[in-house]
Amino acid sequence: MPNPSSLASRLPTWQDLADDPRAIRHGMNLWPPFRFAGIRVREISPDWRRARVELLRRASNRNFVGTQFGGSMFAMTDPFWMILVMQNLGRDYVVWDKAGEIEFVRPGRTALHAEFVVTEELLEDLRARAADGSKVLHWCETDVVDEGGEVVARVRKQLYVRRKRRD
Repeated sequence: MPNPSSLASRLPTWQDLADDPRAIRHGMNLWPPFRFAGIRVREISPDWRRARVELLRRASNRNFVGTQFGGSMFAMTDPFWMILVMQNLGRDYVVWDKAGEIEFVRPGRTALHAEFVVTEELLEDLRARAADGSKVLHWCETDVVDEGGEVVARVRKQLYVRRKRRD
């Protein structure tokens, strides 16, 4: 039987994959919190400016009344603003998720989708506000929509952004 610690030492870390959006997408699709919740990352663009995520409709992610589980809706949106902004700002910045909130608009009865788009205007704004080394708190918003294009939930994620100190 293989030694579990030697197996773990051969597995890549998220940092090992960080330069390749396709590898991150594939890794996230295998990652147990997403895989078992029915979350599929459909796209991360080569320039890290856009991501599309889907929450499949399965018996395992239905809530007590038979609609999509709200925790899965929130989870499908969790890391994307942070990852996309971090990759676009580069190594001179610290980027973290600081807070999050979700507003449920209507029951999700089909597969659900969320899209994240990082604009040049957003990046310029964050760079300008963080230029003096101050922390920046910025809210990003994403709609979770059903197959008919109807909004099921609105998710807000607050990012913490700061320019790294140069010592």
